[in-house]
Amino acid sequence: MRCPQCGFDALAQSAFCSRCGARLIQPKPDAVREYSLALIRRSYWHYAQAFVVGGLMVAFGVAIILRGPKGATAGLMVMLVGFAVWGLVPLAQRAVSWRLTSDRLIEKRGLLATMRREVELSDIRSIEVNRRLLQRLIGLGDVVVASAASADYLIRMADVRDPDGVADTVRKARLKRLA
Repeated sequence: MRCPQCGFDALAQSAFCSRCGARLIQPKPDAVREYSLALIRRSYWHYAQAFVVGGLMVAFGVAIILRGPKGATAGLMVMLVGFAVWGLVPLAQRAVSWRLTSDRLIEKRGLLATMRREVELSDIRSIEVNRRLLQRLIGLGDVVVASAASADYLIRMADVRDPDGVADTVRKARLKRLA
C-alpha cells in the first residue's frame, strides 16, 4: 500500500506509514441509524362532526323507540348506526399519521390501502403554520411543509395539537440534519 503523503511503499496491513506516520487506512464511520423523533396525529377535534352526527343518530333512534313498539327495530338500527359512527372515529384517527425521523418526514394515509409520502429533511424549503379562529380557540392548527424537490409537493398536517411546537421540532430536526 502506498502512503498518500510521502509515497513510501508500506505493508498492506499497516494502519500508519512507517516513514512519515500518516494514516493509511481510513477508519470506517459508524453506521448512522435513522431514529424516530416524533409521531404526529390529528386531534380528535378534527372528527367533532362525526361525534355530533353519531350523537344525533343515537338520540333520534331513542326518540323512535320511545314513540311506540312499531318503531323499535328501526330505532335500534338508527342507534346502531350512530354507535358505528362513533366506533369508526378512532380508526379514522389512526389512518393518518406523520412521523418525523432524524432523516425524513413521513406521511402515511390509509388502513387497508395505504399511501406513503416522504420528504428528506434536507429538501424542506419552508414550514408554515396556519391557525383559523376556531383552531386557535381549541389549540389546534395546520402545519404545511413544502419541499424543494417540486413546487406542488407539500405535506399538510391538518388539525394537529400545538402546531407551533410541531413546526419548531421539524425546523430543529432540519437544522440538525443540515449541520
